[in-house]
Amino acid sequence: MPPYLCKHCDKYFRQSTNCKRHERTHTGVKPYTCTHCDKSFRQWTHCNRHERTHTGVKPYSCKHCDKRFCQSTACKRHEGTHTGVDTPTCAVYKCKFCDKSFKDKSNCLRHERTHTGVKPYACQHCNRCFSDSSARRSHEKIHTAEKPFKCRHCDKFFNRLTDCKRHEKTHT
Repeated sequence: MPPYLCKHCDKYFRQSTNCKRHERTHTGVKPYTCTHCDKSFRQWTHCNRHERTHTGVKPYSCKHCDKRFCQSTACKRHEGTHTGVDTPTCAVYKCKFCDKSFKDKSNCLRHERTHTGVKPYACQHCNRCFSDSSARRSHEKIHTAEKPFKCRHCDKFFNRLTDCKRHEKTHT
């Protein structure tokens, strides 16, 4: 059995760094922040990939033409248009309870919680539980009075993007 056990679930890892990265899915900690905006990420690679949306850097080039890409998967998919080979870019994860499939394992796990009712993410202020960490983070803004979303038409701020968008419609 691998030596590193997640503090929050029964998952084991061979390397401590992989265990720490996984534990962030439970805690919601995102230590890597974009240098161009305030968006944060659990993994450095995801932050680096996101920063390319600001810089326009496209480090991946097609082997068959001059086209460049900011993500390796997009480049591989494009190269398939030259060779006629349909390159699978991601594994397909199937829900254990229904016929739905997902490109990302995390999205599949989040969906499966709709069947099981498991809500592993607790608000640190009121202990309300959520099935995914993003819903918990959105909820926690209620307690902290953080309002990062500003109306484009007036000086009003909101703690949720959906509330801001709904408000903005009152201006039209």
